[in-house]
Amino acid sequence: MAAEANPLQGFENQITDAQGFLVINSDGAVLASSGDLENDENVAGLITKMLQTAAKMPLEDKTQTETFKRMSLYFEDFTLMAAVANEKIFVVKRPWKQESE
Repeated sequence: MAAEANPLQGFENQITDAQGFLVINSDGAVLASSGDLENDENVAGLITKMLQTAAKMPLEDKTQTETFKRMSLYFEDFTLMAAVANEKIFVVKRPWKQESE
């Protein structure tokens, strides 16, 4: 039996300032994780629910069949960016600094 490939392989190395990663299946289960998001099932569940809810809401023309592919959540000092690809949800936590007003 062949070993299953690590879903984070290659993904981790492409984002140099990342503080954590999650790979989630469509049920909200954590497939892989690292850094600040290591085994964070709470964040995985919340992101999954938010994406499922957003996917049900038509934002423009109701005849469009295209669905969104990305979502970003901004907090005081970090952002969570989620992208959907290959029936998985990829989440990265990155530092975020607000511009001075």
